[in-house]
Amino acid sequence: MAEKDGCVSLTMSFLRRRGIEEPVPQSCERDDFYFHFFSNFIKVNHVKRGRISCTIAVKPQISNAFGTLHGGSVGSLVKLLSIACARTVVAEDKELFLGEISVSYLSGAQTHEELLADASVVKSGRNVTMVSLEFKQKETGNLFYIAHATFYNIPVAKL
Repeated sequence: MAEKDGCVSLTMSFLRRRGIEEPVPQSCERDDFYFHFFSNFIKVNHVKRGRISCTIAVKPQISNAFGTLHGGSVGSLVKLLSIACARTVVAEDKELFLGEISVSYLSGAQTHEELLADASVVKSGRNVTMVSLEFKQKETGNLFYIAHATFYNIPVAKL
């Protein structure tokens, strides 16, 4: 039991050093915080119906302790770009609900690298839209991440 208490103590100490007890800054409480945060790292190259191409700047703010793009940042970028891509084909009178997302982490993008992110609609029907994404190193074209997202298209209720 003492060993278990020691692990809990070490974990709590680790979390305190990382600021777990600090209040969340007011600017982070906005509904659109994540969009504005991640948009700082995205440069849109082109948008067409069913397709979006962007350049992602891998900066320290979205990297992990190993100097590579953080897995959670990859997931957030996938969600943001797949919603944007789906919106190029789904009417605004329908809400998009994320049903499923999958990401294959093939390699880690190093901090200060640039990635090309290409998103394309694979299928869009009355009730479902599927988006596929690829993240490649800008300089070499090496594939780093592959992702798929499935959205349910639901008409907005009119009250």
